[in-house]
Amino acid sequence: MDSGAAIPPAFLTDEAKGVSEDKDSKTEDPTEKKMRDAAEKGNTPMSREVPIFAGALAFYLYLVFFLPSGVTRIGESLRDLFEQPDQWRIDTSTDVVSLFTHLAWEASALLLPAVALIMVFGVLASVLQHMPSFVLERIRPQASRVSLAKGWERLFSANGLVEFGKSLFKIVIVSTIMVFALKSEYFGTLDAMFSDPQVIFVKFAAILKKIMIVILLATFVLAVVDFFWTRHHWYSQLRMTKQEIKDEHKQSQGDPIIKARQRSIARDRARRRMIANVPRATLVITNPTHYAVALRYVREENEAPVVIAKGQDLVALKIRELARENNIPIFEDPPLARSMFAQVSVDSVIPSIFYKAVAELVHRVYAAKAQKRRVR
Repeated sequence: MDSGAAIPPAFLTDEAKGVSEDKDSKTEDPTEKKMRDAAEKGNTPMSREVPIFAGALAFYLYLVFFLPSGVTRIGESLRDLFEQPDQWRIDTSTDVVSLFTHLAWEASALLLPAVALIMVFGVLASVLQHMPSFVLERIRPQASRVSLAKGWERLFSANGLVEFGKSLFKIVIVSTIMVFALKSEYFGTLDAMFSDPQVIFVKFAAILKKIMIVILLATFVLAVVDFFWTRHHWYSQLRMTKQEIKDEHKQSQGDPIIKARQRSIARDRARRRMIANVPRATLVITNPTHYAVALRYVREENEAPVVIAKGQDLVALKIRELARENNIPIFEDPPLARSMFAQVSVDSVIPSIFYKAVAELVHRVYAAKAQKRRVR
């Protein structure tokens, strides 16, 4: 049997198939909402190598600008201690404490700028990548964090292998730098150990500068690569399936079926309110069968007639039926009915272009009412 043959799909477990299909189906770029939700949960692209490079840069600046003066000061203190030991009495425990306090203050003055620079640069490197935020989700206890299976899976995942490669790169680079730097300075370092204390610090500072320059170059390259890899990996992890895009759209915009149903209900309610206003109309203009527009004109209410109802086909038929039941005059004027149906919305005053035609109809309505009153 050929051991290199591909495994038939039937031999794959359901879980393996599901993971493979899930990754293959995530072909869509993540939406702004997906990235915003991830950031709110603390899932942000954060390169660990950028703060390391920032710390190395801070330490190099310390070597260049702060270490020389600090070395000179502490070298003078040590030289006085070794050349004139009689100035420092150590007869009692108080004398010993005083001596160590003095040396501790000198060492603190030497190291404090380094600690401050490294802290400031490290914080800035993290803040510039992403503003810090308090996320309870990151500190919530999760069983996956103590699960051996999940830990093994993370260890041999693509991200785990990348982290291993970065660590191996740093170990190899630093080891190589140390070997070459110390090899060329080997004899000079031995000579400096038997010379003035101040010379010892100056010599070691020079060696450190050489080492730090190469370390800075290596960490800079690693930080740039890791910066873009972190964002690429984060973006890839957030990729979505077409179904997820549709579901998110439904959540943000609403289900189209439900929204269509809501619009239909709203139209039905508006139609019922409109039909209920027909008995209040002054006159109705029809097509005669396809369109119907109901107008109301009362001088005390409006300066011009108002369209209180309009409809087409079945709705027009209902308007005409209610108009006949309530003895509302119906006028057949197809051009006027079509124009008003198309141009005037319900509860709106008619435009001035219709004034003349409608005024004639209103005059006929009022004339008919006046004649009826005279007959009575």
